[in-house]
Amino acid sequence: MTAAEQSAAEQGLAAAFTGHRAHLVGVAYRLTGSVADAEDAVQEAWLRLSRLSERGRADILDLRGWLTTVVGRICLDRLRSAAVRRERYVGQWLPEPLVTSFEDDPLEAVVRDDGVRMAALVLLDELTPEQRVAFVLHDAFGVPFDSIAETLGCAVATARQHASRGRRAASAAPPPPRVALDEQRELLEKFLAALAAGDVDTVVGLLHPDVVLVGDSDGKARTALNVITGPDKVSRFLFGLMRRYAGLPGGEPVLVNGDLGIKFATQGDLAARVSSFALRDGKVVALYDVSNPDKLTHVRF
Repeated sequence: MTAAEQSAAEQGLAAAFTGHRAHLVGVAYRLTGSVADAEDAVQEAWLRLSRLSERGRADILDLRGWLTTVVGRICLDRLRSAAVRRERYVGQWLPEPLVTSFEDDPLEAVVRDDGVRMAALVLLDELTPEQRVAFVLHDAFGVPFDSIAETLGCAVATARQHASRGRRAASAAPPPPRVALDEQRELLEKFLAALAAGDVDTVVGLLHPDVVLVGDSDGKARTALNVITGPDKVSRFLFGLMRRYAGLPGGEPVLVNGDLGIKFATQGDLAARVSSFALRDGKVVALYDVSNPDKLTHVRF
């Protein structure tokens, strides 16, 4: 192969990879819940592809499938490392929020996927790394079990078992269906107005009976250390937080994993944070508050 032919081949390979990049970011983020880990996994997949010999590249019959499997293998290692880190983590663990504007965004195709909603990712965090990889790769992206077994380093039957257990766990407590953004906006405006006005009854009335509040700070900012459940306890925590910071700080509405949320820049003693919500039956059923600065490095405040 001449130098010109090799250059053209490299350019063609890069173009083909770029065409699959959004898909791969979606796979990696859904597997890890981390923006940084997702980007690193996709970059590593590209390096592995680009280092293949001409013969190795020719043996790839389905580039998208090959890359998806490679990303899954890389993410499995990240998940196992994350499981070790969580043993030393202070408080609750939430996925890194994927914050986008209401304008067109390069990650739009990723955030529109119901599988990357915060409520769905929180559920996936309850699975073992093997269950998560097998379940997500097979059920969400159609990767065959023989490839998943190779990724996990186990028998095909075992890979099927991992996916089945992940599927059962996901179906046992499914996240609420996505609500239209206009409905989310209307409810959130009422909720924030009632908080600002100190209207306890209205705030409690807008919280679902099964509401939970989950904070994530790793002890580096002020938020809930443990999961708070029930309208009364959640409202008391929110009003207590407002008193601590002398009122409701201004925030910018954004999309958080495709749903309506708010980002708050650092204001005095109040750390930067990203808060998002899940709705069910016209009420707030979950609040997710990420104030760990390590999980907000990719967010523009």
